[in-house]
Amino acid sequence: MQYVTTLPSLPPRPLEGHKGLFGRVLVVGGNDGMIGAPVLAGTAALKTGAGLVQIAVPRSILPYALSITPELIGLGLGKAAEKDALLAAGESADAIVIGPGLGRTPEAMARLQRLVRLEGKPMVIDADGLNLLADLKKWPAYFEARAVLTPHPGEMKRLGKLLGVDGVPTDDEGRSGLAASAASAFGQAVVLKGNRTVVADPVGERVYINHTGNSALSKAGTGDVLSGILGTLLAQDMDRFEAACAAVHIHGLAGEIAGERLGLRSVLARDVIEAVPEALKQYK
Repeated sequence: MQYVTTLPSLPPRPLEGHKGLFGRVLVVGGNDGMIGAPVLAGTAALKTGAGLVQIAVPRSILPYALSITPELIGLGLGKAAEKDALLAAGESADAIVIGPGLGRTPEAMARLQRLVRLEGKPMVIDADGLNLLADLKKWPAYFEARAVLTPHPGEMKRLGKLLGVDGVPTDDEGRSGLAASAASAFGQAVVLKGNRTVVADPVGERVYINHTGNSALSKAGTGDVLSGILGTLLAQDMDRFEAACAAVHIHGLAGEIAGERLGLRSVLARDVIEAVPEALKQYK
């Protein structure tokens, strides 16, 4: 296992570029009690530089979600034709984020199973997307997407049962080893969130330990912000491991900037999104 310390360059942003050059992100999630999660992810994706972001959420909450961030475009889920519409949106997207506020219903499971069959599709799987995978009891053989899994320790503990692992270490070496083992077993990049977030490449050979961030990020919704940042970088053709390393660093910087502005106690996820532009400047 090799520890990586050098961060990658961000994708170029030519002055003459148009929205079609900067990635189309699809965010799939949301339920009646979790309107904000997919909106936070989608808004963060836009702030990070995506050219277009579509959110696929239940029809009942779509108008409310779009009223929060009108720059998003929407796809209402729940109609009989949902399967075809969701697959078409997934195929059109340059990257997919699935999980924020998704829930653990049979309908949510069906959405996840459809999308992970998209061969080679860059994808972020977070929150309930991870819990649904853990509910399957074994890693699905039909998984064809090129994903980054972004579990916090609780979600990692549930995923660990697929590996026969019980518990999540708290030290850097133990967390790095677990993330690398999970990445190798699942064939996907893994971001094990927490203090000093760990990123492991899809074969478990390279590991990056992030050193940005503080307790300003200890609020509901900040994980959704990370998913949106990462979704944009994947949509702009970054390598999965490099995109994840850059995303966690930028996310941590944004938390630090928001904490300096507002105090560590008072930062909301939306404040982290507002700090993303300054974090991107500092990263460059």
